[in-house]
Amino acid sequence: MPAQKIETGHEDTVHDVAMDFYGKRLATASSDSSIKIIGLSNSASQHLATLKGHRGPVWQVAWAHPKFGSILASCSYDGQVIIWKEGLSLACGSSDGNISVFTARADGGWDTTRIDQAHPVGVTSVSWAPAMAPGALVGLGLLDPVQKLASCGCDNTVKVWKMYNGIWKMDCFPALQMHSDWVRSVAWAPNLGLPKSTIASASQDGTVVIWTCAKEGEQWEGRVLKDFKTPVWSVSWSLTGNLLAVADANNVTLWKEAVDGEWQQVSVVEPQT
Repeated sequence: MPAQKIETGHEDTVHDVAMDFYGKRLATASSDSSIKIIGLSNSASQHLATLKGHRGPVWQVAWAHPKFGSILASCSYDGQVIIWKEGLSLACGSSDGNISVFTARADGGWDTTRIDQAHPVGVTSVSWAPAMAPGALVGLGLLDPVQKLASCGCDNTVKVWKMYNGIWKMDCFPALQMHSDWVRSVAWAPNLGLPKSTIASASQDGTVVIWTCAKEGEQWEGRVLKDFKTPVWSVSWSLTGNLLAVADANNVTLWKEAVDGEWQQVSVVEPQT
């Protein structure tokens, strides 16, 4: 593989570089008191951010494991260690049908955007998509973070939303509808930068549906995991996205997708006595 020259944009000596877990982002530490975040691809690099907070040369930087989120630590001649976290955002669904999204600012305040009447009868659950764009790990493009979320509600539907130029717009047409009663819970699976996106939804009608999108821009397809014959209250994915926990009115069960695409129950979580 040929060597690639990366222009950091620093104004003084670079003391340390650290590549993230996926090899898609590079953090650089410099005597100019700043940290640069650079996106990498096979043939190009792109400046993503400049982090300023230290009052002296920055000696070293280190990424946390992605299971903890997008977190970077830095240490400096000024005697400080700073923990940097990317894109702190909170999404809230309400019984009035609206979804509010709060994003933290550097000054400690919050910016607010809203999805009006996302589910007119009421929103019951929201779930963030992975910050890494689908296919970023195996594709040739740069690592461009995305803001997408899934929601469900009392209108029996699941919807996917994406931020376009500061405005939230629906990203699935039509809305995803296979349930016949209120959808109680929705969970977007971690995908570690692979092309396929997966969402699980649980309903008052007793079913859990697995929704998949093979790659960005294609239609979502739904498949019933199981009819539990009793209301299902919650679904939740493991950190790696290979195990799904389902909580119905009676039990908590764990499910895993086999190599042939079929979902199999692997465990029942017994209540403690």
